[in-house]
Amino acid sequence: MRKITHFLFDILVSKGIDVTMATYINMFVLLIILLIIVFIIDFITRKILIAAFSRFAAKSKTSFDDILITNKTPRNIAHIIPFLLAFELTPIVFTDFGALESIVHKGLQVFGVILTLWIARSLLNTLKDFFKTLPRLKDKPIDSYIQVFMFFAWFIGLLSILAIVTDRSFVEFITTIGAASAIIILIFRDTILGFVASIQVSINDMVRIGDWITFEKYGADGDVVEINLSTVKVQNFDKTITTIPTYALISDSFKNWRGMENSDGRRIKRALNIKLNSVKYLSKTDLEAYSKIEIISSYLENRNQKVDNYNTSNSIDKSLLLNGRNLTNIGLFRKYAETYLQNHSAINKDMMIMARQLAPTSQGIPIEIYAFSSDKRWAEYEYIMADIFDHLIAAVPYFELELFELPNSGNFKPTSVFSS
Repeated sequence: MRKITHFLFDILVSKGIDVTMATYINMFVLLIILLIIVFIIDFITRKILIAAFSRFAAKSKTSFDDILITNKTPRNIAHIIPFLLAFELTPIVFTDFGALESIVHKGLQVFGVILTLWIARSLLNTLKDFFKTLPRLKDKPIDSYIQVFMFFAWFIGLLSILAIVTDRSFVEFITTIGAASAIIILIFRDTILGFVASIQVSINDMVRIGDWITFEKYGADGDVVEINLSTVKVQNFDKTITTIPTYALISDSFKNWRGMENSDGRRIKRALNIKLNSVKYLSKTDLEAYSKIEIISSYLENRNQKVDNYNTSNSIDKSLLLNGRNLTNIGLFRKYAETYLQNHSAINKDMMIMARQLAPTSQGIPIEIYAFSSDKRWAEYEYIMADIFDHLIAAVPYFELELFELPNSGNFKPTSVFSS
């Protein structure tokens, strides 16, 4: 290259061109030659590398090399050779132009940093796409991990570029900007919060891709489809997408249904409110009528026998029902509901089954059903729960009980002004 420089310069001077002008013309010619050489080498290198990677990927059984090509990793790596060539030959082209050489040299250094970031990004994207193909990692927030590495890479790259432009060493530049750390923290507040939150979410295994979460503050109720450094995307059951800041997962309360999905059943917890004035003791006549209800007939017989034995042994005066021990219609209904659940084919018998009475309220006495359906799918779960309560609501009148509901126009009978 130096021989070409001297040769062109001698020709220009021999033609009677001024030395200064000859120097400029010589520099421009060499620059054009260098650009042509760099372009040709870059083109050839890209073609060779991409062809080699493609042949290797076609023979390889793993998908990793195919993903490398998709993310343009060979193309980015191919730029290294022409870049190094340009970096080495630039001083020769600008031999007589020290200031211009310094500017171009800095520009090439900046491009070298950017090229390194391109290669790092393509490699990290390749790892991200490859990890997502692995079954054991499909529910992990891979995007978040990759973005953390990319954040650090771009941060260091940006500092390196600024250090190059300001003619300072990297360490010296870091020390200089330390005083501006408060401003940097303010600018990158959300990114820093998201970074910390991503680490905590991952370490504590709070959320995985595919989890069903409910986040009332943000109106999210659906499956997590993406977790990255700054946001979590939730596809709601109406197919809309809700975007939640990642740091909200550790600062606010949300519900993750993964425990239910991994368990053997989905909880049914709902109450029927019984009117207080419909509760009563059961007489002998009542007990004989209720003994016809098959699923509690044996319980009623045994229980009634124990009550009679107690009252007889303690000489209780049963001319008044209040005296001694007695069965009530609400207690019998509660036993009926529990037995019905135990016999229901869609209820998991290995998990808690209970029909319990809660504290009385202004809306009556709640009889709460607590059980777990074997089928956890949403539509089937709703069908099972509806089937259970359809039956229990219809069964309430058979125990001479009434369900509470607020008065409506049907509860009032109009009085005629002409009635006597």
